[in-house]
Amino acid sequence: MSTIAFSNERSPSQTLGYAAGTITVLIWSTWFLATRHSAATSLGSIDIGLIRFGIPALVLSPVWLRTGLFPKGLPLHLLAIMVAGCGAIFFLVTTLAIHSTPAASSGILLGGSMPLATALIGILLFRERPDVTRIAGLAAIVGGVLILLGRSLADASLPWTSFVMLPAGAALWASYTHAFRRSGLTAVQASALIAVWSFLIMAVLALVFGISLPQAPLPEVGLQVLSQGILSGLVAMVAYGTAVRTLGGTQAAAFTALTPVLATLGGGFLLGEQTGLAEISAAVTTGIGVALSTGIAAKRR
Repeated sequence: MSTIAFSNERSPSQTLGYAAGTITVLIWSTWFLATRHSAATSLGSIDIGLIRFGIPALVLSPVWLRTGLFPKGLPLHLLAIMVAGCGAIFFLVTTLAIHSTPAASSGILLGGSMPLATALIGILLFRERPDVTRIAGLAAIVGGVLILLGRSLADASLPWTSFVMLPAGAALWASYTHAFRRSGLTAVQASALIAVWSFLIMAVLALVFGISLPQAPLPEVGLQVLSQGILSGLVAMVAYGTAVRTLGGTQAAAFTALTPVLATLGGGFLLGEQTGLAEISAAVTTGIGVALSTGIAAKRR
């Protein structure tokens, strides 16, 4: 791996990459806030899921129509893991948990657990060997979660389901990450397939359980269309891809360290959630851990 040199002058591509990374992490943070806010509305998880996957499925329809719902050469188990890992199953599990979990805690338990779960799967299944820096980062993530767990046990502030469902969501996302690496698909192709299959799953659930989307206030629907469908489903995908292309995967991934911190601040300032020293300490500790776990501070050869 070549050495990355840093200078005071940034090239236009670097500036674009930093801007794209910042946009991505801001969208990820607002996703926590918008999903948490939806708990106070008439919109259910299936309603939001139809929005979340329907818009990307429609916009990216030229892509999945070209590849087909079962792309040639793509093993079915990899497709299933990707759809479950960051599509319908992931969305339902995490949304149900976020509805009963403050945004700050959701950002830590989900956003912080993602790199931890990804690393553990890599170590246990694919014999990956993390360096000392990444190990330190993973330890910091565990430390942040333990801070939150200690506070929860002290005042019963969080339901036990938060500590089960959000890390389970992180494990699903980690499974998607490893499956995507081995799928041979581009990011746009994978996103299109995940969106259309997840929308079909949500449509079946809507037929079985019903929806409240037609009766929901238009401003609330508009908020979820913007946050879930347009920003999370489309803009964040393009922005993150741009960051990876211009900065490299390691530096782009380091931006995720901001997510727990921004979710904590947003939960306090925008949703009026109580944010104390424990939440702030856990968010900062987890954020540092996520940054280290990406390997951004590791020595390059």
